Amino acid sequence: MGALTLPRRVSVLGSTGSVGVSTLDLLDKAGAEVEVTALTAGKNVERLAEQALRWRPKLAVVEDEARYGELRERLKGSGVEAAAGAGAVADAAAAEAQWVMSAIVGFAGLAPTMAAARAGAVIGLANKESLVCAGPSLLRTAKFAGGAVIPVDSEHSAIFQVLDPMNAQHVSRLILTASGGPFRGWTLEQMAHATPEQAVAHPKWDMGVKISIDSATMMNKGLEMIEAAYLFSMPSERVDVLVHPQSIIHSLVEYADGSTLAQLGAPDMRTPIACAFAWPDRLPWPAPKLDLAAIGQLTFEEPDLRRFPALKIAKEALAAGGAAPAVMNAANEVAVAAFLDRKIGFLDIAATVAETLERVETQGLVAGAAHGDTLENARHTDTLARRVAGEVVAGLGR
Repeated sequence: MGALTLPRRVSVLGSTGSVGVSTLDLLDKAGAEVEVTALTAGKNVERLAEQALRWRPKLAVVEDEARYGELRERLKGSGVEAAAGAGAVADAAAAEAQWVMSAIVGFAGLAPTMAAARAGAVIGLANKESLVCAGPSLLRTAKFAGGAVIPVDSEHSAIFQVLDPMNAQHVSRLILTASGGPFRGWTLEQMAHATPEQAVAHPKWDMGVKISIDSATMMNKGLEMIEAAYLFSMPSERVDVLVHPQSIIHSLVEYADGSTLAQLGAPDMRTPIACAFAWPDRLPWPAPKLDLAAIGQLTFEEPDLRRFPALKIAKEALAAGGAAPAVMNAANEVAVAAFLDRKIGFLDIAATVAETLERVETQGLVAGAAHGDTLENARHTDTLARRVAGEVVAGLGR
């Protein structure tokens, strides 16, 4: 076996979140000889400083400018430069790294991811909102600059691994699997009274708060459907979701000849991160191994669109195209924040997204390819949709 050709200079955007922590843990356990160029965080200065003192990047950035003094104090004498603000995060993304982990949560991750794409880096993409809000533009930018976008979400990593580019024209369906989240067996009445604490208690994955809520509503899977359509140039009617509670099969690719290929793995984010980091090689590390005999059974069921309408909303937004996915994403972020603040109920999250899309559409801003493609248009759409979603939330709270 020949020596691995791995990225030498690495940056991690969102290093203090679950994916960022898993990325650094993977690099540590794999004994990867890397130079960490930059680490960025939203507000968690304590963890960011710990990581910076361990990995000694050239730059550590906290997006919250109010935390800059604390970060600078914690890094005093270390040789690590401290910076703060959204602009500094984008600068860190555009630094000299060969490989950039994009793990900032939400729309806030779009500008830094686009900066990394313009710089020609290979991007390990865990920020699905970048694709949902400006997928075609992001992918074109990365390709033009000589870089690449490698998916890190376990579902898209699975498709990436089993979709043969030579036979892409013969793919009949992409099937994303979903665990079903913490409310898979709950009734609508029970879900109406669900608390934020119950919604973040995912049965299989250890994730951040926002993505855990998205998993509970299954909006996470809706976002992933849009992401898959853009990443793999697949029309909306050929992207499906299947509930698979064991989270062992991460996605399937169905070919026109009747063959269906699946990728299996333990529910551990370090595995798809390793795939994205080493691509097109494979990175040896002490990964958890599958014991299918011990697992015994793999089960599947159709998603219930009545209890989880976010899937239907996402499918319709993907089919509508234009600014619709970006509007949907912005409305969902507003609704999730309102739910976490106990201003609206759990079922109101999807209702807020649907109402926002309807209101924005009546203004003639959803349809058409002119919106939601470039970074500037995506920002405009995001601002508009957040304002409308805020009005919807205010109405629900009365």
